[in-house]
Amino acid sequence: MPADSLETIANLSKRRGFVFPASEIYGGLRSSWDYGPLGAELLRNIRDAWWTTMVRDRDDVVGLDSSIIQSRQVWVASGHEESFTDPLVECTNCNVRSRLDKLEDPEECPSCGKRGTFTEVRDFNLLLKTFLGPVEDDAALTYLRPETAQGIFINFENVRRSSRLRLPFGIAQIGKSFRNEITPGQFVFRTREFEQMEMEFFCRPDEVEHWYQYWLDARMQWYLDLGMHPDRVRMRAHQPEELAHYAAAASDVEYLFPWGWDELEGVANRTDFDLRAHTESSGEDLRYYDQEADERFFPYVIEPAAGVTRSAFAFLIDAYQEEEVRAETRVVLKLHPKLAPIKVAVLPLSKKDDLIEVTQRVAKQLRSHWAIEVDVTQSIGRRYRRQDEIGTPYCVTIDFDTLEDQAVTVRERDTMEQDRLPIQGLVSYLIDKFGDRL
Repeated sequence: MPADSLETIANLSKRRGFVFPASEIYGGLRSSWDYGPLGAELLRNIRDAWWTTMVRDRDDVVGLDSSIIQSRQVWVASGHEESFTDPLVECTNCNVRSRLDKLEDPEECPSCGKRGTFTEVRDFNLLLKTFLGPVEDDAALTYLRPETAQGIFINFENVRRSSRLRLPFGIAQIGKSFRNEITPGQFVFRTREFEQMEMEFFCRPDEVEHWYQYWLDARMQWYLDLGMHPDRVRMRAHQPEELAHYAAAASDVEYLFPWGWDELEGVANRTDFDLRAHTESSGEDLRYYDQEADERFFPYVIEPAAGVTRSAFAFLIDAYQEEEVRAETRVVLKLHPKLAPIKVAVLPLSKKDDLIEVTQRVAKQLRSHWAIEVDVTQSIGRRYRRQDEIGTPYCVTIDFDTLEDQAVTVRERDTMEQDRLPIQGLVSYLIDKFGDRL
């Protein structure tokens, strides 16, 4: 079974170097997190897996890296300045603020338990303000982007023209976004600073239903292909009252987190809202010109939008296992090899010079192919347990027999089965084991 509590994953994350509280030596900063050595590798692997699937493996999607700070008019035209809000209520008994739409009981305060103590609902704008230049006035006001999507829309014609793209095509982007959340929490699930993986897929209006269903299926399959258990991930269509102001339809890929089903990724039919809005606001014509039909029109857009850190969180929960091995509990992260921060660990049985020399030679051979770690401390059993706990698929043990037979023992994480093989065949053995899983 996966981890059943936030505390389990939070403790593992800090102990093993996945996630640390931000500004911890100064008491921390609520809902801000730093990613340690293993966390940084996990995030990079998730980004790479998404980029490979969404861009490199396709001939109809290209990439973009737009600015975090855009003109204020971008957010005026997109509707964010006026309507990017959450419904806020405050308890008059304990002064805790809550999102009304996230309360299980809209009459009961989740903090103090009092009923009927909420203030009137008011809209709370989620945009994080900043000022450009030395004077903090309305003329200098702008925002840290709340989504990466608008950078794609305002660059639609730049990308289309420079890449000579014809419909249908997509523009993908990975980058930081910022939202002044009312109730951040649940470890790294909801934070004010986060990283998005978004793609805007432009198509003809009469093809939008086809592409909407296509991307619903494709995005669900991405999580399953990376090892997520099918019973813990689902697709849920939005009800009409849930739809954003720009969406004709939307669905969420949801994961069964310890507190219940919650959003992992959104897939939306944004219609032609954004291109039309920026055309009207800027005066620049962002319509697509079809030479064969000799017509101009605004393409419709399907948007799959996922979070890097939220995905990492779900993959950690899903991979977490506790097993009984020889009357002891073994904690193991059964991460897909593509996601595992360390692919191979090299473990010499001794720190003696002759074994360390072989260890360095083996490590150099492996490092040119994969992210590896050399671990020389503690007993071999404890080192195996540590590698299991951080999700390393394979361990290579170098023992005293290695000096005689030039062979090593390879241990597989999930089954704990071991094979003895010559050093010279180690790389090809592991390539065969990983196969197309990397």
